[in-house]
Amino acid sequence: MQGLLGKKLGMTRIFNAQGHQVPVTAIACGPCTVLQRKTRAHEGYDAVQLAFDAGGAKTLTGADLGVFKKLNVPPLRHRCELPVAAADELKPGDVLTVKVFEGVPFVDVSGVSKGKGFAGVVRRFRMRGGPMTHGGHSKRRVGSVGCRELPGRIHKGKHMPGHMGVERVTQQNLEVVKIYPEEHVLLVRGAVPGHAGQVVLVKKSVKRGQPK
Repeated sequence: MQGLLGKKLGMTRIFNAQGHQVPVTAIACGPCTVLQRKTRAHEGYDAVQLAFDAGGAKTLTGADLGVFKKLNVPPLRHRCELPVAAADELKPGDVLTVKVFEGVPFVDVSGVSKGKGFAGVVRRFRMRGGPMTHGGHSKRRVGSVGCRELPGRIHKGKHMPGHMGVERVTQQNLEVVKIYPEEHVLLVRGAVPGHAGQVVLVKKSVKRGQPK
């Protein structure tokens, strides 16, 4: 299994064996229930659909509630689909816990970043801005954006002031510091996207996820 859904609890620090403090983020990772097992013979690919976080029955459709009723599990708020190997024997109703990450050195965490409202180009894109001298009229402005006669318009994707944050962000290669199986808590070194309570997707690192 490549990953699980979880919820960011917040940041703290722990001390390693050398007495050095390590900043960590606590993630309530799982338990996740398998809702559907997709196979290459039926759907054309191998994957599982996971559900996480009890509650939210009012926001689900009758069809969705029927899926949970058929599996005899309480309604869960959040769902995602992850690829699995063809030989994986997961089936609907199975429950996956944080033990999936035992022995995994690094993970990738995806989530929605914090919203920061309307921001200018200096804060949003780290532009330098204009001269800060007395009499300067473009201290924190975007500067020239036009193209003169050809093509006579502003190109799409131009860095401009606008809404900042609330974007899908993936933090790669976060070290797994400690796992608490009883509490379903995973500690990773460093920060992860989003605010406390944000639902995140934790996956084995694509670049450094396999133990040596």
